[in-house]
Amino acid sequence: MFAFAKPRVKPEILFTCAPEDEGVIAAPIPAKAYVPDWFRKLPAIDPEVEAVKNSGLTVKRCMPFLDAMTTGWILPLAADLRLEIAEDGAKVEAGWDFDRTLVSTHGRHQVAGHPMAPRPPMKFHNYWTITTPPGWSCLFVDPLNRPNGIFAVVAGVVDTDTYRSPIHFPFFATGADGFHVISKGSPLVQVIPFRRSDACLTADIRAQRPAEAAVARQIVRKTLSDQGWYRRLARADR
Repeated sequence: MFAFAKPRVKPEILFTCAPEDEGVIAAPIPAKAYVPDWFRKLPAIDPEVEAVKNSGLTVKRCMPFLDAMTTGWILPLAADLRLEIAEDGAKVEAGWDFDRTLVSTHGRHQVAGHPMAPRPPMKFHNYWTITTPPGWSCLFVDPLNRPNGIFAVVAGVVDTDTYRSPIHFPFFATGADGFHVISKGSPLVQVIPFRRSDACLTADIRAQRPAEAAVARQIVRKTLSDQGWYRRLARADR
């Protein structure tokens, strides 16, 4: 009797909201859809800099930079928000017209000694519940390589396979004193799912062996000899 292997099911992340919020609040989208305009417009090679002794390459050709920016998902701001920042961020007032809370405030004592002090720790309210397969968690970070100049989200990890409830996101106001409007759909946080077992590697810390050092030198030489080597031959498919 023939035995056939079952097709491998790709792990899936699930975003759910209250029925009355569907189609009203901004929905999560893949991080690769939130590449900022400045990066889209940036040429891979700057012709004004390119010369015999300068390749003119820009960060547009840096795959690690791009891959960090486009990994995972973006949770956006649910609705339009107004922030009034004063005293170098030590005083922040938030306002909105939406019928759900968008921002609340933590006590300053909760982050006593934090480098962001005396800025008050605040919190964006999120109305999406995130569910991952068993053994998977999510890393929540400020959108990578795209600072907005107004706020910075505090990073955190949540075991979203068991904690199936909306997660709110602490942040500090980092913008200049004045009035700021953050539009509905603006990226708040980058969601990077990961398998917990893959994040618990043991470490072997030592000097390189000769063969390892030779491989490292060869890779450096390959990247210098061919501008597209990493993108074509070292980078995994995505």
